[in-house]
Amino acid sequence: MRVVDADGEMKGVMSVADGIALAEEAGLDLVEVSPNAKPPVCKVLDYGKYKYELQKKAAEARKNQKTVDVKEVKIRPGIEKHDYEVKMRNARRFLEKGDKVKVTMRFRGREMAHQDIGYDLLDRMKEELSDISKVDMQPKKEGRQIMMVLSAEAPEK
Repeated sequence: MRVVDADGEMKGVMSVADGIALAEEAGLDLVEVSPNAKPPVCKVLDYGKYKYELQKKAAEARKNQKTVDVKEVKIRPGIEKHDYEVKMRNARRFLEKGDKVKVTMRFRGREMAHQDIGYDLLDRMKEELSDISKVDMQPKKEGRQIMMVLSAEAPEK
């Protein structure tokens, strides 16, 4: 195995027993940091401190990660103009925050005979939000409702 001492200085390739002896001489532990390398890399360091550092790094990574929520917007095929605009404004706000938007269109009674109106409305919604979103799930019929999922488009760099 390849051994690196506490100062970061390369000690070279040696046997496990020699590595352990080197670590005990320094009053520290011999830790395998890269097991998949050829030969494996071990480092002489304080294991407790090493574990603590890894834990802090993991906590920092968790703190900086953004969770993506799925927000739902429910509409009906006979939605009025103003109600549609309110739903669109909400959907746009959710997408700008980075959340996914699940659009659910519910049919009641004889509305089931006019599903084409529902598909047209979802297509219109998809078109109006196309500047900030992409379609994760195309409009799909499930029972008495049609669902579509939109997600925020990644900002271009």
